[in-house]
Amino acid sequence: MSSVTSPSATPADPPGPGSGGDAAAQAPQRAPMDLRVAALTRFAISITAFTVIGHLWLGIETAWAAPVVALLASYTVELLLEALSAWSNGRRPEFLGGVRQCVVFLLPAHISGLAIAMLIYPGDQLWPFVFAAVVAGSAKHLFRAPLRGRFRHFMNPSNLGIAATLTLFPWVGIAIPYQFTSDVSGVFNWIIPLAILASGLLLNIQLTGKWPIVLAWMGGFAAQAVIRALVTDTDPLAALAPMTGVVFLLFTNYMITDPGTTPVRPRDQVVFALTAAGIYGLLTGAHVVYGIFYCLIATCLLRGALMWATAWWERNRAADGAHAPPVGPETRPER
Repeated sequence: MSSVTSPSATPADPPGPGSGGDAAAQAPQRAPMDLRVAALTRFAISITAFTVIGHLWLGIETAWAAPVVALLASYTVELLLEALSAWSNGRRPEFLGGVRQCVVFLLPAHISGLAIAMLIYPGDQLWPFVFAAVVAGSAKHLFRAPLRGRFRHFMNPSNLGIAATLTLFPWVGIAIPYQFTSDVSGVFNWIIPLAILASGLLLNIQLTGKWPIVLAWMGGFAAQAVIRALVTDTDPLAALAPMTGVVFLLFTNYMITDPGTTPVRPRDQVVFALTAAGIYGLLTGAHVVYGIFYCLIATCLLRGALMWATAWWERNRAADGAHAPPVGPETRPER
């Protein structure tokens, strides 16, 4: 779930690995800010509803305190870092301006906090949720790259927070896959995954425009499973089995499609998703656990490196007399 962090507020998203961006390709039907707020709101409502329903009826095994603690940590980090950024740049904090403005500002933190609470399992400990939320909130300020005269974050925040927690604290595990459907049976074992897939696709088709990532990621994941089955002794059904789980569907619709850290053009989105799927196959073939999170980190890093390389090339062109957009002082982090 994207980190489900934040749909872009500007038409010019960065390019994907191995390809260039084209802001004109978006051609939004509504104003970018309207789409951003609508997508954030839909993301927030969806993940909140799934959290509540999951704890009440679907068998989520973490305590109710987990989403509460994760949300409080996410809100706190978001507000503190924004206040610090605003103070250092001599501008007004973005969360000021009324209750609605503050709520809209905190929507990415809300989504990120609930995603973290839903996808890691630290037993009876609560502080890992705080740690993951701090890493996620900080990522938007630490991992930046220049694009068309301004800096943008390129690392998926929630994914980085989860991966960092799993790496640094090996006793913390990923959410138990069966917990999302452990308290239901019969036809509901099919209805719940299908409902998550359908709602996520509608959101990515109607508001974020990231449906090429969804399709390419699922196709690439299936392809790497088949390839691994052909070149190793991996059972093909075992390699494909993760695609049937709720965790995979949540990652597919809400994590890897994070509009703030993925390309805009459909071709670039496909490259981005296939790159992630290919890296996942390599990591899994090397017996690296939690490869689904690490592959997205690697892909985002490649994209960030491409953004820096593009900026360096444009500066060299400018030195030779060609026009290149200057990278001015940062006003606020892209959300």
